[in-house]
Amino acid sequence: MSAPPPIDAVFFDLGGTLFRYGGRQGGGIRWVLEEFQIAAPAEQIGSAWRDASSQAAERYSRQPYFLHRDLFRATLDHFLQSFGHRADEDFFEAFHLRQLQALVDHLPLREECRDTLQALRDRGLYLSVVSNIDDDYLFPLLEKHDLVALFDHCISSEAARSCKPDPDIFHFALGKAERHPHDVLFVGDSLHHDVAGAHRVGMRSARIVDEGVATPLTQGLEVVADPDYEITTLSDLLEIVDGVGRS
Repeated sequence: MSAPPPIDAVFFDLGGTLFRYGGRQGGGIRWVLEEFQIAAPAEQIGSAWRDASSQAAERYSRQPYFLHRDLFRATLDHFLQSFGHRADEDFFEAFHLRQLQALVDHLPLREECRDTLQALRDRGLYLSVVSNIDDDYLFPLLEKHDLVALFDHCISSEAARSCKPDPDIFHFALGKAERHPHDVLFVGDSLHHDVAGAHRVGMRSARIVDEGVATPLTQGLEVVADPDYEITTLSDLLEIVDGVGRS
């Protein structure tokens, strides 16, 4: 068996990859309950929100492109309808801003993220973020943690007008980087969005695995995709890159 070609660039997913899912992000929902005076047991609230999220995900997950603000609006609409309410445009915009701030304030960066990115840059690799998120989420998150300067470019699905696993966002990123697919390692947490999507355009993949953490927007999807590498921490990438070499 011939050796794999060297790695010249590493493209990263954002949520679940550079950042862990989790953190205290429930302020927006609590505000909705207060504004609409919804008094219900916590179990009922949680169940209604999970059902609303599933319905919205089912609607959007198979689309080649969408804005997450529209996905989140659909979730809020479904949730409120389950309690007999509706939100107008002004209310949704206020909810969006609260949710955005909660995400920026509390989404946890992986502890090894900055050191790993710096080590990859020190090795001379081209680094990029390729995320299925809107611009108004992507850049505030990166700027809060002073990560922008560690990347050669950062691409949102909004800029590419395409969401992973649609090939267009990968081709958009490759064009920005002026790299061939076989030179790139794509790092993500989702078999559907990141691994299968990267393989479709000829990139290699590394899947970061967090046991017990569900990948968003994969409800009802049967995905058969085998990553080239599996890692449990971003720092594992250094061994992969050093083992394969660079072009």
